[in-house]
Amino acid sequence: MHSKFIAAKVITAAIGLGVVGWLPLSALWWPDAGSAYAQAQKAIPKTPARKAASKKAPKAPPQQAEKEHVRTPFTAEEQAAAAIPGIPDARAWADSDAEFRRLLPQASGPWLALSGGGADGAFGAGVMIGWTASGNRPDFAVVSGVSIGALIAPYAFLGADYDNQLRENFATINAADVFEDRKTEESLLDSWPLKRLIEKRMTPELLAAIAAEHRKGRRLLVATTNMDAGRPVIWNMGAIAAKGGESALKLFRDILLASSSIPGFFQPVAIDVEANGKTFQEMHLDGTVTEPFFVAPEATLADASATLPTKQVFVIINSKLSSEFFMPERKTVSVLSRTIGVALVTGLKVELLLLNASAQHRGITINAASVPEDFSQPNRGLFDHQYMEALFQVGAERAKNGSAFGAKAPPAPELRTGSPQ
Repeated sequence: MHSKFIAAKVITAAIGLGVVGWLPLSALWWPDAGSAYAQAQKAIPKTPARKAASKKAPKAPPQQAEKEHVRTPFTAEEQAAAAIPGIPDARAWADSDAEFRRLLPQASGPWLALSGGGADGAFGAGVMIGWTASGNRPDFAVVSGVSIGALIAPYAFLGADYDNQLRENFATINAADVFEDRKTEESLLDSWPLKRLIEKRMTPELLAAIAAEHRKGRRLLVATTNMDAGRPVIWNMGAIAAKGGESALKLFRDILLASSSIPGFFQPVAIDVEANGKTFQEMHLDGTVTEPFFVAPEATLADASATLPTKQVFVIINSKLSSEFFMPERKTVSVLSRTIGVALVTGLKVELLLLNASAQHRGITINAASVPEDFSQPNRGLFDHQYMEALFQVGAERAKNGSAFGAKAPPAPELRTGSPQ
């Protein structure tokens, strides 16, 4: 069984370089049926939303002007010993059972895992708010998030009192809030607006509330990918919040930014660490490169004797679980984009199948919600509010009437017709 888990994780990791955390590829590359591709120096078509990001976003202030990035060299041994100064339980390797067990909750109850999926995160936000309206939303012992799921996770963790803030995130966001149409030496787009948005929304007051829940034994976890080690990292956000102070607040925000930073499109995020008296910076990027969503390490799931302190896990997949028929053009960008989109869906299905197989041996019920296969609202560009609002309403209505979650595996492959969204 262990070999099957490893093989499946290799497939999941094939998402790799082009994984989509915030920006759905179909919206990024195919804004409309007749779009022409830009010249090489402008690899991404000028969608209306992308133009908005250029025209509406203010220029980066002087102190954020681009600098040459010179990294302090460090060894694999130093990486293995690296820790966050002053917060020994800030994180663990997400592929290590022994490391993961340091972060297990003291509280009992169901767990919630939130996947990546870009603007389709509106579905997950709708599910959370509709769940509140149903009167059946539980208090979770663990909430984990990856990419867009990481940005939803703090509100899901804190409960219904924060539904209005969660709703506002998807009701008001536009492309100019996420990126500036400007290349950097590390990326095709400049994500400093997203950095500022996270700074605005992740306040000291919100961290204090998270810290209070952490002290009750609950856990808020966020996944990033450590590009130096080539491994997933799971961050104990409640422990970081409980540390308090400006450095903890900055780290909390940086982790959310890193989890949402698409390789190649957004800049990597530098995390300050210390090993044997030496300080250096690790490079972290989108968590979905290594974890489409996170419940436990594959080593834990593959070991039939390993236990998890829960009997129920809810997973919100911010995507459909099947690929629709689409003929890509015979151009590099179109073929690559289609390949990456299919790989993302495949990774989500594989991860869900692994979790289901493991849970059956442990008597754990898995309840998964995903974007309905018959959802057909056109997506006309990045952060298309009509599309996001329709997706939000679908999630909210299904959660409210009790039809969002099902104890079932992903659908069998089938050929579907329709246009990419």
